[in-house]
Amino acid sequence: MFRKKPGARVAVRDERRSHHVPHSREVQVLVGIQRAIATPSSVRAARVLSHFGEHSAGWFALGLLGAAVDRRRRADWLTAAAGVVGSHAASIAVKRVVRRPRPDDPSVTVGVGTPSKLSFPSSHATSTTAAAVLYSELTGRNLVPALVPPMLASRLVLGVHYPTDVLAGAVLGGVTGGLLRRKLKSRKPKPR
Repeated sequence: MFRKKPGARVAVRDERRSHHVPHSREVQVLVGIQRAIATPSSVRAARVLSHFGEHSAGWFALGLLGAAVDRRRRADWLTAAAGVVGSHAASIAVKRVVRRPRPDDPSVTVGVGTPSKLSFPSSHATSTTAAAVLYSELTGRNLVPALVPPMLASRLVLGVHYPTDVLAGAVLGGVTGGLLRRKLKSRKPKPR
């Protein structure tokens, strides 16, 4: 992490080594995934998901819509929507600590621009998983299988994350969403 410059009295941080660059095996897995599932239609769909999930805006908007439609549980919907944004913020904080660069290998096809050059964890995976966990509680349906895998796959199809980025994002979103879901469950009126 630190090296001493010739003639220097103090060690300086070696930026190349401080970034958590994945091993070539993870690049190979990413390229294999792209070759297996990246088609023109899957890339288009992945771009739609990417724009929807950017900064958790689409998931936040759905939470606001839930609050507008389900007036009886408006406070819960607003809490859940804020939780999605909070999960996104948590992923940004982790990114700034880890500082892992996005895929930058000639064999990886990048299909969308990103607001940051940092990769770990995937904020899209984090906010999507948090939204799926929280909104499952409010809709009474398990949304995780329908929402999470497509978003995770989209980040790989677009070449903007390594597989461990999306898995870590899903774990972070599951944990943050799960903690807030417990709070929402505790608010439910007890049956008489």
